[in-house]
Amino acid sequence: MTIQECYVRQDALTDPGELAGAYDDLPETVSGLCEVISGLIIHVALAERYGIPPDFPMIRQTQPVADRLKLIQTSFAGPLTTARPPRSRTFGTCRDYALLLCSMLRSRSIPARVRCGFATYIGDDIYHDHWICEYWSPADQRWLQADAQLDALQIEQLQIRFDGANLPRDAFLTASQAWRMVRSNAVAAGAFGHGAARGLWFLHVNVYRDLLALTNRQMSAWDSWRDAAPASKVLKVDALAELDRLADVVAAFEDGSDRFAVLDEAASRNLMPPWSR
Repeated sequence: MTIQECYVRQDALTDPGELAGAYDDLPETVSGLCEVISGLIIHVALAERYGIPPDFPMIRQTQPVADRLKLIQTSFAGPLTTARPPRSRTFGTCRDYALLLCSMLRSRSIPARVRCGFATYIGDDIYHDHWICEYWSPADQRWLQADAQLDALQIEQLQIRFDGANLPRDAFLTASQAWRMVRSNAVAAGAFGHGAARGLWFLHVNVYRDLLALTNRQMSAWDSWRDAAPASKVLKVDALAELDRLADVVAAFEDGSDRFAVLDEAASRNLMPPWSR
């Protein structure tokens, strides 16, 4: 299979299941899809901005798309294109937006994949932990990146000046790109993270999560990084060398070499983080 063919078929998390018909009347453009998705989900960390009280029940854990679509209909029945008030939307994180967009694109036989990395346009951090969706553009002959989380409110508050359906090349860094930048001393490791979790250790978490996402394992035991004991957050020399190798493998894959099998083998060897073994 070509790299593009690896990402046309739905996987366990992107498959819309029995509600696939909900995609029938969606907009034709990626921008239109992003606009629809941003009105279906509210990021739990941003809920207060939408007038959601802190005690309002919100599910943070990433949902398979089939479950997400059922939840959407339970919260507010009707076409996905119907405007929903904030309290009638579902809740999740950036990965949920990316999964839903990936699912919609694949339903149209457009190659799409979910990526884990760091955004330059979210929060106060220089490079903030984030998930987006990549899709193949035949016209451009390359993968474009889209952030379906960005709605009108966030675009205004974050002062976004670019198209969320086609991110500028420097707006989002995949975890492997970020790792290589840090290892080459181009950027300090402390500039990457999620809240107080910063530096090489968190970078290495996202390298593995992105590796797994590239092989259609968008959820994994690596998502339990908050439970890691301090002792497991010390990266030894051999761990650094292995991450350098993995980042190179991912980079070669992104450049177009037919190495999905190599990527899948590496992912299969790293399903469990050290703190879960």
